Parts: sequence; structure tokens; C-alpha cells
Amino acid sequence: MASAIRTVGLTKQYDDVTVVDGLDLDIETGEIFGLLGPNGAGKTTTILMLLGLTEPTSGSMEVLGLDPRRYPLEVKRRVGYLPDAVGFYDDLTGRENLRFTAKLNQVPDAEVRIQQLLEDVGLSAAADQPSGEYSRGMKQRLGLADALVKDPSILILDEPTTAIDPEGVAEILGLIRALATENNVTVLLSSHLLNQVQAVCDRVAIFVAGKVVAQGTPHELAAQQATDSRVEFRFADLTDAPGAKLKEIPGLNDVEKGRLPGSWVARLDIVNLPGAISHLVKEGVEITGIRRMDEDLDAVYRRYFEAKEVAV
Repeated sequence: MASAIRTVGLTKQYDDVTVVDGLDLDIETGEIFGLLGPNGAGKTTTILMLLGLTEPTSGSMEVLGLDPRRYPLEVKRRVGYLPDAVGFYDDLTGRENLRFTAKLNQVPDAEVRIQQLLEDVGLSAAADQPSGEYSRGMKQRLGLADALVKDPSILILDEPTTAIDPEGVAEILGLIRALATENNVTVLLSSHLLNQVQAVCDRVAIFVAGKVVAQGTPHELAAQQATDSRVEFRFADLTDAPGAKLKEIPGLNDVEKGRLPGSWVARLDIVNLPGAISHLVKEGVEITGIRRMDEDLDAVYRRYFEAKEVAV
């Protein structure tokens, strides 16, 4: 599949401070790719370079096969962008703001598209109110509609769910997923909200201090970092006896009760799992289920970030 966004050694320095350090990305068409990291990690600077809004110090980049430094207007025509701090003309209604953007981009049948977008982001009821009366969350929703007015091939979102209530977050993430799966829109999503990135992104790059320290699917990141695994055992015996047997097995650590009756969770090297099962069977313990518990992206990110802090 063709790359929608590609960078090689992309670097941005301000005086003696390196904000983005040797970034290599290869984002496929139709993929939802997450840039995950704390504020100041270099995510927004990366986005600005991809949009041709700031010059890199070194390295190369392509957006839809175009160099944003040489073809900034063409890139902007084909890329929708929702910044972290979105702004509108306060005296214009939400609908009028979208009309203005549509006119600038010469969008055909704009009224039909605008109405559909207002419905998609949950603003149809407030469409004809001045945007200056909108809450921060409503402005984020309007910003997403504004980024989609020109029917872009790539959608770049910088903290898109800021100040939106949980129900609205689920709606926005659902819309993002639909854009990728149904319309083949490539989405680059920058966020520090780990659970939201995990819920919607196909792949993730973890940004720490200007560098990508890891990238891949959430499952791949967990596999790269983990030296052992958490395994849930379920037993027919609902007493503490199975837990006591687990604690006798060499190589099993952090044995504790699970959330369900008869379940216990232990940390172990996965290669030791068959031996653990064999020991329990010999001891007459009836096992009703075994499940490997993959770590969520929160745990993976914290380990990468903490490791980087120690190295620094």
C-alpha cells in the first residue's frame, strides 16, 4: 500500500534545542496513526512541518507524494487540519464559518456537505448560533467539521477531543474510524490521552523528548517491551487454596486474586506456563480457564517514558 505520509530523519532545532530528532515515519493510506506523548514532546512541531508551516532543520518528508516545503498550497488543499487551539469568527454562526471555509476551498454542493458534517459532529441544533457562544467542546466539534469540509485525503488532528464530554468523545472517535474504513481517509492523530489512542489507532509512535522511542500496534509495543506476562488462572475451587498452590511454583511472581470468583493472576515468563499448568494438575487443582492478559497502552507508555527519564 502507498505511503500517505513519509519522513526520513526529520529534525527541527531552535538554536541549540532539538525539538524533533531524526523522525522516521511511514504512514499508509487509510491508516489511523497516533502520535502519543506528553506536551512538549515534539508532536505539534512535527505536524507543522508536515503542513509546510515551519521549515525542518534537516531530513526529508512527503505528504501524498509532495514535499510540503516546495508545494505547501497543494498539501494544504488535500489535508484537513484541526489544531489544538481552534479559532473561528465569533460573530459568524457555526454554519457560516463552515461556508466561509467551503468558499475558500471552492467546495461544490457546499450546503449539502455542511449540513451532513454538522449532523456528524453533533452540532445541527447549534448550527445557527454565533460560534462565539460555543463552549470549548462545541468549538472542537466545529473544528473537526471545518477540517472535513474540503473532503481531504489526509486528516491531521492535534488533541481532537479536548474538552469534549465522554459521550461526545465516543462519537468523535467513531467518526474518525468511519472516515478511515469507509472513505479511505488517512488520519494522523496527536494526543496524550492514552486510552483514546488505543481505542482508535491502527499504529502508534511514542514520542519522548523529541524522539520516537517505539512504534507499532499497541500489541506489538507491549510485546517489544515485556519480559514477562500477566496470566489469569480460573479454578473450580473458589477458596484461597489454588492461590496458595500458585505461590509455591518457582518463577511465578505477584500472585494475587483476580476480579472474578475463582480467578487468580500471576506474572511469569510465558515459556514457564506449561510447567505451571503441569504442577497444578499434579497437585489436583481443577483449572477451568487460562487467559493471557495483554498490557494496555497506558502501562506500555509509562514504561517507555520512565525508561527515557532514567536514561536522561
